[in-house]
Amino acid sequence: MAIFTIADLHLSTLASTNKSMEVFGRRWDHYTERLKANWERVVGEDDTVIVGGDISWALSLEEALSDLTFIDALPGRKILLKGNHDFWWCTMQKHRLFFEAHGIRTISFLFNNAHDVGPYIVAGTRGWFQDDDAPSVNGADAEKIQNRELLRLRTSLSEAVRLREASEDKEREILVFTHFPPLWADREWTPFLDVLEEFGIRRVFFGHIHGQYAIPPVMTARNIEFHLVSADFLDFLPKIIH
Repeated sequence: MAIFTIADLHLSTLASTNKSMEVFGRRWDHYTERLKANWERVVGEDDTVIVGGDISWALSLEEALSDLTFIDALPGRKILLKGNHDFWWCTMQKHRLFFEAHGIRTISFLFNNAHDVGPYIVAGTRGWFQDDDAPSVNGADAEKIQNRELLRLRTSLSEAVRLREASEDKEREILVFTHFPPLWADREWTPFLDVLEEFGIRRVFFGHIHGQYAIPPVMTARNIEFHLVSADFLDFLPKIIH
């Protein structure tokens, strides 16, 4: 079994949605078709792909059905993480009932939980902006959102530790996935890094960043590797982890 990751699919397979990313430059030309071809070329039915947010441009779960069906039809098990543009995202109960009603069987979610994936435990949360101009959402300012994301990270990591302790291998690595980068350029989210360090995390995979194609694919801070896995950065080829 292989494990892959990719973020920022920005799918718009429903004709009425009409929010193709192709307007953002040649890197995005025919990106949906390229993603499908690359995915089918490298991912097998027994593999797992963690998708790090900004999955669909849909504004509701019903509108997202076309994109979710597209993902479900691709090979492998998929674990989805929320991004800042995933406005279709609902409660886990609504997702479960919706998936049952529409026969979606290969998709699960990374949200206040953790997953046992082969030799690893997978944990994470969306994260948020770290700058002073971070937007508010539904009346909640950046500090409140950041505190909520820190709580979700700790909840996910605590569940990851529980899963690891319940397994035969007590040394399994916990991989963390987040949509927003915990550090970027001259900014870092210190409380987020503190939690990662507390739990002994060594690898983090993030998306959100677009148009930065000349940078190194891996950054290091506090002995933690941070991997950029935005779809356009990866040229729409899922990145193999294991």
